[in-house]
Order: sequence, then structure tokens, then C-alpha cells
Amino acid sequence: MSTNTIELPADDSVDRINWPASIPFIAFHVAAVVGVFLVELRPALLGWALFSYAFRMWGMTAGYHRYFSHRSFETSRAFQFLLALAATLAVQKGPLWWAAHHRFHHTNADEPQDIHSPTFRGVLWAHMGWFLCDKYKETKWERVPDLAKYPELRFIDKYATVPPVIGAVLLWYFGGWPIFVWAGLVATVAQWHGLFIANSLCHMYGWKPFDTPDDGRNNPFFAVLLMGEGWHNNHHYYPGAARQGFVWWELDPTYYSIKLLEKLRLVWNVHGVPQRVLDARG
Repeated sequence: MSTNTIELPADDSVDRINWPASIPFIAFHVAAVVGVFLVELRPALLGWALFSYAFRMWGMTAGYHRYFSHRSFETSRAFQFLLALAATLAVQKGPLWWAAHHRFHHTNADEPQDIHSPTFRGVLWAHMGWFLCDKYKETKWERVPDLAKYPELRFIDKYATVPPVIGAVLLWYFGGWPIFVWAGLVATVAQWHGLFIANSLCHMYGWKPFDTPDDGRNNPFFAVLLMGEGWHNNHHYYPGAARQGFVWWELDPTYYSIKLLEKLRLVWNVHGVPQRVLDARG
């Protein structure tokens, strides 16, 4: 990991955490922890929690990341909207906001301009500090002109909190308090921090089979947690691929699901990994 440091601008007031606005995020964590102590974990509840985690993690990895951010496959306008809708259930803002910031990250990965690099601002900032700042709350439309042309995507980006709120109400009404706690609160917090690892720990721990200027690392443990997103050095070397596990033993469930969708003709033109990229592997 790089140990370079820089001095931040003297006036970085908008680059600081807005604590009052962060109260809902903090309260969600508190509610999840309290809920764990109030509701005993049973096998059925664990199953609900794992399904909730996996579905929403998939929405983020296949939808927000590999499709909206990198356009690593093509799909219909209708299925594009469904991908966006599914990913909003992860409660990580809208597809255009997410893709815009992620594209900027790839352009400036682990450079001073990178908004969530652990190299320059530390692991906690990279993990979750940056998005709690007012500076980064707006969608950067100029970075996603290919997505912003769709009014339905602009709509869901603006009202990204509505689907998860409706989902939470339905989960409570039909599942009751125990399922709400484990499949709602706990699973949400778990997938939050699971995906945040991609910004923080995936740039700190692992190995680099590809020579890249950034600190993205391959880590099989994180790959399991993130449904294939832990092969981070692979991804930073060739981000346009729909797969991040470049070789057979690099587990990548998100890619397998994309190939299944391709067989069902819901997606097409799935971008693979060229031989020249594989040949560059150290």
C-alpha cells in the first residue's frame, strides 16, 4: 500500500462530516445492534438475513457497479430500470449518484483527487466518512450523460429512498418484528459495510497480479463477502469487464448471474476479459 501523504486545502469546511445530517445513518446502526439483543437469532431468521444481504449486494454489484458505472453489458430500458430499482433497496442513494462518484474514483484512483482513498484520508474516511459530507451529496450529472438521458433513471435517482422505505414497511407488516430486525436492519448494515470494504480494505490488503498505479488488491475473503468484487486489482486493471474473477478459481457469483441473465436474453454483449489482459498478469 502506498504511504504517500498530502496536505489538504486549508479551507475544507465542506469536506467534513455533517453530523446532524448523519443521524439517520447512525441511528440505523444503533437500531440494528439493539435489535440483535432483543430478537434471538433462529435458523429461519438467518436464512432471511442472508437472502436479504445477497439480493441487495447483487443489486449493487451487478446493477450500480458493473452495469451503471462501467456499462459492462447491455440490456433493455425496462430491465435497466429494474436493476436500478433493485439496487435502491441497498439504501446507497441513486444509480446516477453512485455511478458518477464511482467513475470519478476510477479516473483518480488513490490519487489526491480520489474522494475515498485510504491512502490520503485514512481507512475510516475511505470506508464511510466521505459520503457523510455535504460536498458529495449531489449527483454529478456531467459524469453520467449516458444515464442522465433517461427520465425514469433521473426520477429514481431523486427518490432513491422511497423503494427501501416501502420495502421496510412491507417487511415489518408481513414478516413481523423478528424478520424486520434481521432481514431489514441487520442485513442492511452488513451489506453497507460489506460494500464499503471495496473502497477501504480492498485498497489495503491482498496482492497485485497486475501492475497498476493504484492500490487496488485481490483478496479472496473479500471476494466472498462482496460476491466477486474482492478481485479489486483485476478490476482496476481492466474495469470494463463484466467479470472480476479473471481466472477459473477466482470466485465471482455476480458474473455467473450476469451470464445466466445473458442465457435468458435479459442482457447481452457481456464484456469479457481479452487475452492481452490475461497475458499481462504477473
